Amino acid sequence: MEIDRIDRKILNLLQNDARLTYQQIAEAVSLSASPCLRRIKRLEAAGIIKNYVALLDPQKLGLGLLAYVSVKLEKRGASSLQGFRATVQAWPEVVACYAMTGEMDYLLRVHTSDLEHFTRFVMDRLMTLAEVMDVKSSFALERIKDTTALPLD
Repeated sequence: MEIDRIDRKILNLLQNDARLTYQQIAEAVSLSASPCLRRIKRLEAAGIIKNYVALLDPQKLGLGLLAYVSVKLEKRGASSLQGFRATVQAWPEVVACYAMTGEMDYLLRVHTSDLEHFTRFVMDRLMTLAEVMDVKSSFALERIKDTTALPLD
């Protein structure tokens, strides 16, 4: 699908505030409401706009510890990989999981309330999986930049 300058403006506006009305977006991109709405619906139908969400502050919700966990699996075939992937989906502490190149197989972004909660998560959940061979954790000390906005310019 071809994305033009106006589509990019619309996407940037929605990335910054998805609660804007169609009329507000239309005015910002110099369109009338109907063509603007058609563009947004086309972007949604193409899957470019995947979802509309509220971004929450983990600190204010008592999730003050952010950890990045690298996981190496024993290679026992596709079933162990699929089992790991399915299990990770069920853990609420894991907010992102990426298959990686390099030494480790997966990178998890994990939010917990504190170090004790994180320790229980690693010891009672992650390390009990038979396919997990190695785990390395790093803790975020400070948020320098944290955005969901993609670079569209």
